[in-house]
Amino acid sequence: MKKMKLKKMCIGITDGSHNPPEGIEKSGFPMLSSKNIFDDNITLDEPRYLTEMDFEKENERTKVNSGDVLLTIVGTVGRVAVVDDMIGRITLQRSVAVLHPDKNICISRYLMYLLISKRDFFGKNARGVAQKGIYLKQLGDMEFSICDLSQQMDIVCKLDKIQKLIMMEKEQVEDYEKLIRSYFKQIFGGYFQNHINEKRLCEICSFIDYRGKTPKKSQLGVPLITARNVKDNKFFIEPREFIPEENYNDVMSRGLPRVNDVLFTTEAPLGNVCRIPNIYEKFCVGQRLITMQPHDGVIVSEYLEYALASSEFQNKMRQKSSGSTVKGIRSKLLVLLTIPVPPIALQNQFAAFVHQVDQLKSKTQKSLDKTQLLFNSLMQQYFG
Repeated sequence: MKKMKLKKMCIGITDGSHNPPEGIEKSGFPMLSSKNIFDDNITLDEPRYLTEMDFEKENERTKVNSGDVLLTIVGTVGRVAVVDDMIGRITLQRSVAVLHPDKNICISRYLMYLLISKRDFFGKNARGVAQKGIYLKQLGDMEFSICDLSQQMDIVCKLDKIQKLIMMEKEQVEDYEKLIRSYFKQIFGGYFQNHINEKRLCEICSFIDYRGKTPKKSQLGVPLITARNVKDNKFFIEPREFIPEENYNDVMSRGLPRVNDVLFTTEAPLGNVCRIPNIYEKFCVGQRLITMQPHDGVIVSEYLEYALASSEFQNKMRQKSSGSTVKGIRSKLLVLLTIPVPPIALQNQFAAFVHQVDQLKSKTQKSLDKTQLLFNSLMQQYFG
């Protein structure tokens, strides 16, 4: 192992255009920003398209080629990907840096994994007020311990194999979710299209609203579910927060949420929804979340969850939302929004299907968690 600064590992490090030219409607010359760069993945979703002349002018600065490493350095800092032949020719805005690895010193994908392992460093050292970022000098002066090329290749091969398995398991989990959404649309699509038996949410649910009530936090105690645990219409254990055990009764004075109740985020972000999983014996729900408790014999949680996540309801909700910087919806408006209420037997049929698929999804998720843990362990072993 030898220590070396990043600028010595590369033949060049450049950020993208600081004054990007006006875009055009469509062309074969895309300019990407940080929103197009993810770990080990570059997307061409909604780039800024340039004329050929503007593209060639901008590309004089970045000179992005296959095998270069892209790193987001403004906004969401620290996402890293390698440019491959499939991407085609691209140029960049200033939120992305392009690193040209010296092939005699480091392999592109080794550098990618190395930079991914330093994300905490990027987060702690980003500077700025409106948008935090990493300066190129900071980047170039970062010092790493690197091994020889043969060892790098061995490390990359091992990490690539595990990364491929992670992607396959993630796709399988997503396929299960798509299966549920497809079945929901199959049996309930007509109810939404034809507005059959629509009822206000306040007619079919009880609401528990803890907005405006900020609980005291503690290192340990009763788990606190917040809006940050409800993302992409899924429940995430992380980040973990707690309230003191002795404060539980006072904090939860407005009502007690139950397992399988439906959580709904009312802002930042607006409209995420999931059921409360059976993972805590005792828990409380924090701000920016409304808990919906379905009325027995009228509506079931599984149907309510997917009805609230449907495009029909989400569009209706956004029409009632307000706020310029952060969109939100007031509870008194939310409770008046409507969803179709199909026969309870049909809802129960859907709920049974959801439970069957959830069991399969849970097994795959557990396998994915183990694979991710192995990947994280190896990253720590290789890169410290």
